[in-house]
Amino acid sequence: MRPRPPVKGRGIFTGTGLIITGLMATLFALIFPLWSYADRSGTGVDVLNAQTVSTQYGPLSALDRDFITKVRLAGLWELPAGQQAQYKGTTPAVRTAGQHLIEGHLFLDERVRDVAVKLGLELPDEPTDQQRQWLGIMDGAQGVDYDRQFANILRLAHGKVFSVVAEVRASTRNSLVRALADDANTTVLDHIKVLEATGYVDFDALARDMAMGDTPPITASPPPPVPLADPRPAVPVAPADPVTPSPSGSYPLPPAAASPPPQAPETS
Repeated sequence: MRPRPPVKGRGIFTGTGLIITGLMATLFALIFPLWSYADRSGTGVDVLNAQTVSTQYGPLSALDRDFITKVRLAGLWELPAGQQAQYKGTTPAVRTAGQHLIEGHLFLDERVRDVAVKLGLELPDEPTDQQRQWLGIMDGAQGVDYDRQFANILRLAHGKVFSVVAEVRASTRNSLVRALADDANTTVLDHIKVLEATGYVDFDALARDMAMGDTPPITASPPPPVPLADPRPAVPVAPADPVTPSPSGSYPLPPAAASPPPQAPETS
């Protein structure tokens, strides 16, 4: 028999051609996302690198700097709140919680000021408007209502800070920030425990506000008033393992750090 002449024009539509075409399409699909994002700014690692500066203690990110500021701000309103609880709290448990706030934030404030000086960062000297509002709410409350407002406002605030501390501790590349996060974690957890030990924390309202991303004060209805003739027994609180405080008779605000901020690394 005469051999059949080759069929022209089949090209890529042969079996081998289809396989090769499919492999090339798959390879392109894998490579294209890498190419398409290579020159985009404002995403992922690009943002981290753009907002990070070099220091002798390791890279300092924007999250690290925000954390340092928040540690300072926490002391500027929680320390006065603890001092207030010493004379407005109606139970030993509330006054004990206040004492833990004082000791913890005297310690943390000394630590954060030292870190800020070494990193050349300025710190705020006053609490935020919202923090002043929380202090105002507690200042206007009396008796059992004060105890409830104190426990719930501060417990919710500490719960929100707790997650920030964990994020910083898990991600920071700066040794000073890492050590500060360790101290903050110990202090915040201690405060959470003594606030819960007052017996006034509304865990249902706390869970709702945390899920909704709300901020203090807790908006749940207050518990029934306690008759003065038959007060509830105080909730005993065993002192938790306290952080080492830096005792001080007063709380002077330090001047802003004057050290120059660390410089961003040069890019080629």
